[in-house]
Amino acid sequence: MPPTHPPSLQFLNLTMPIHVRPACAVPATRCFLASSPPTMPAKKTWVASRASTARESSSVAEWAKGVSLEEWQGWGTSSSVPAMVAEIIRGFRALEQETNSSMSFGGLGGKLQGSFKVQEDIKHRALYNSLRDSEKKLQFFSARQIACRLLGSRGYLCQKCWLPMEDCMCSKLVPCSLWCGIKFWLYMHPKDFLRQNNTGKLLWQTFGSQAATLCLFGIHEHEEIMWDAFRHSGKNMVWFLYPNKSLSPKSAQDIFFEGPSTGLKDQKVVFSVLEEKPLNFVLIDGTWSNSAAMYRRLKDRWISLWEDEDPPCISLSTLGASAMHKLRPQPSWDHTCTAAAAAGLLSELHLRPELSVYGLDKQAEAVENALDVLLDALTTRRLRMGRSITRKERHNNCI
Repeated sequence: MPPTHPPSLQFLNLTMPIHVRPACAVPATRCFLASSPPTMPAKKTWVASRASTARESSSVAEWAKGVSLEEWQGWGTSSSVPAMVAEIIRGFRALEQETNSSMSFGGLGGKLQGSFKVQEDIKHRALYNSLRDSEKKLQFFSARQIACRLLGSRGYLCQKCWLPMEDCMCSKLVPCSLWCGIKFWLYMHPKDFLRQNNTGKLLWQTFGSQAATLCLFGIHEHEEIMWDAFRHSGKNMVWFLYPNKSLSPKSAQDIFFEGPSTGLKDQKVVFSVLEEKPLNFVLIDGTWSNSAAMYRRLKDRWISLWEDEDPPCISLSTLGASAMHKLRPQPSWDHTCTAAAAAGLLSELHLRPELSVYGLDKQAEAVENALDVLLDALTTRRLRMGRSITRKERHNNCI
């Protein structure tokens, strides 16, 4: 699909626009900037599992600022604040003033609650239905999801590990440098953004946001950054780690052998080029039901850009069940979590003699260790809350 202009609600020409007014002075529940000291207590409107944690709101001055660049990038992205996300948050502030009610959040994913939710739901559904363009609908849906999750997680989740602050695991994670010939792109569904058991976040926690970059599905600025990087690298330097979606899937070991896969035949030249222009590996980070739509969007953009029928996909041959299967079973044993897939890719690439000197096995081990840390943190939290640490198996179709 061709690039679009940066989205903004004021440019959508809607019959029911979100009016932007000065920020309301009424504080919202469980919302404060992590970098700002709290100044007033917030109402506790939480489910029992969260009611024991004190929650406070930021000052009126901080509310007026919306989402700062520092806060936005603190959640794991290196981009600027998406325009539509910022405008939706300003719309929330305006609606607070219009309805004389404050935002409150609770439940999984930091969902809106209370009377404000009722009013906002009416308004956002009318706005969504007024959009005639499917692309604008997707961008609005994604931006609203991100805005709600961001506001609902302030002061509750650690910005680095996305776990409740009392369960923060950051001190247990060991950073590791990723070989400069590889760059990961985490193409994440908005419903996985700030999700506590999400594993894609472990890649930039381990390797840094420049080596493993977050790209949010449906967020214009993020997707343009990713595709601009692909244009610069060239289509032969981009691979999608997604099973059974190519007529002729490659293995990780095929990448460096066929001329068309890199556009170069001399291996020494290939590796010298990789140090300047790395291979881009796209990891689709979402539920298996959402990932199908995400792949279709990638495929449509790929065809529009390079007129190829299918993006080059990689299937891993040595992938087994990850540690996260204990808490979050996958639809079948050949489906695994995002971080485990990245570790599997690094391990398979390490099997190539030409790549064995780059320590990819150690980098894969660093990801696996991070998975163990996340599993331990989630298990500890479940036990403390009196919840089960086993999940119903879902592998009946893979015997």
